[in-house]
Amino acid sequence: MTTIKQSIQNINWPAVTDSMNDNGYALIRGLISDEECSNLIANYSNNSLYRKTVIMERYRYGLGEYRYFNYPLPPLVQQIREAVYPQLAPIANNWMTALNIQTTFPDTFAELQQLCHSNNQVKPTALILKYGKGGFNTLHQDLYGDVYFPMQLVIFLSEPDSDYTGGEFVLTEQIPRAQSKAIVLKPRKGDVLIFTTNFRPVKGAKGYYRVNMKHGVSQLQSGERYTLGVIFHDALS
Repeated sequence: MTTIKQSIQNINWPAVTDSMNDNGYALIRGLISDEECSNLIANYSNNSLYRKTVIMERYRYGLGEYRYFNYPLPPLVQQIREAVYPQLAPIANNWMTALNIQTTFPDTFAELQQLCHSNNQVKPTALILKYGKGGFNTLHQDLYGDVYFPMQLVIFLSEPDSDYTGGEFVLTEQIPRAQSKAIVLKPRKGDVLIFTTNFRPVKGAKGYYRVNMKHGVSQLQSGERYTLGVIFHDALS
């Protein structure tokens, strides 16, 4: 059987790099099996796996809930963090150079995690989000502390138009001196979407400039929608 790490290695990473540079996001089709999706959903009710549950309407984040995993993370989630990060770090470092930001990200996920922990960011940020009819997520950025990696990913665990309707994934670009641009995506079950956490460089006539981005989820019309969010940096304790 092909392991998740082997599947990640087999991704067309040059194409992902081009998409991240051109659009601020990249969609990878069918990386996660139906069985893996079902197992993650089934374990949503296993309290021992999670450190915190957030009811979104209490904080005006939207309507729905999400649960942060405890360490150790489920093997699938840990392996995704470890295998995807080294592919994204060169893109992130090129972005920092283009925008003249004096930040360099390490080559390995273990080194990034060590950097987080040395800055008191020790809480896991991987999470599962659950929405029912009427659920939505307001536009936001997932930063969690001074140390943050500028890319993250979401794995779609439910099938649109079958398990739920509505609930599209929304990205917005805040273009300087212009109106914001909305990007609406509808990935399928098992797909992985990599996207920028807070900003990306865009080349203009006088060099690169910074475009801020946020993400959220449109309102569900029916059903239930589950996603797995994988953020590479940890959170403050």
